[in-house]
Amino acid sequence: MPPARPARFLARRRRSYFYFIAPTLVVVGAVIIFPWLYTLWMSAFDWTIGSAAHYVGLGNYEKLFTNQRFGEAVLHTFYFTALAVAAPLVLGTAAAMIFHREFPFRGMLRGLFIMPMMATPVAVALVWTMMFHPQQGVLNYLLSLIGLPPSLWVYSPTVVIPSLVLVEVWHWTPLVMLIVLGGLAALPTEPYESARLDGASEWQLFRFITLPLVAPFILVAAVIRTIDALKTFDTIYVITGGGPGTASETINLYLYLQAFAFYNIGTASAVVVVFFVIVLALALLLLHVREKTKWT
Repeated sequence: MPPARPARFLARRRRSYFYFIAPTLVVVGAVIIFPWLYTLWMSAFDWTIGSAAHYVGLGNYEKLFTNQRFGEAVLHTFYFTALAVAAPLVLGTAAAMIFHREFPFRGMLRGLFIMPMMATPVAVALVWTMMFHPQQGVLNYLLSLIGLPPSLWVYSPTVVIPSLVLVEVWHWTPLVMLIVLGGLAALPTEPYESARLDGASEWQLFRFITLPLVAPFILVAAVIRTIDALKTFDTIYVITGGGPGTASETINLYLYLQAFAFYNIGTASAVVVVFFVIVLALALLLLHVREKTKWT
């Protein structure tokens, strides 16, 4: 049995740990903790750039929750997020099932499929802005080829958000496909062999074996897409700027206008805090579901 180490040695060793983590603590405090504390502090003031700040406590939050435009921005954000998560999950899973099979030119087609993910959001938004044009855009021309009437796309308040979701689907479905495809590649072959011996159909194989086994990967993709869709700004700003009117104004665009158009720093800081709580709550909810769900 080794001799007990003196208490002085153990205390010095514990102090030495701090020297290793101190630089990390300083960086985290400067980059993450301090900005958040400063944002919380600014949200308690009625402060417009160029004028003196006045302490209002929770006044900025009270104005937000009674502001109809902010409420509509929250609804637009949730509507956009729900569509921008559900559609890529379904289409990405379907694409993963297709590319998981062996067929000619599979590698080349898979590479072409993931190419949209490599483009920058602003470049994608500029291209789709031209495609959405009611008179000169290619989308209405394609609709005319199959006998459908033209659409106003992002120029109509009723279909502007689904039109923006179409851009997100084209841009980020490949990401979901790659995540699910990685899960499919790790699946065991024994359950499939046993099920085929019992006469299971292809649908039964997918429904009762593939889908339950790959569900954790789909949920990971859902978490990533939810966080990414909630904070989408560049695509919406470039294509519509929140229009027509405020039909596509999300929390991010509302925040941008408050901070950089109206210079209401106190209100913008309160929006940041509320938005952070929303993102954190949804992320924790999805992670909790992932941890508590028993995959079979």
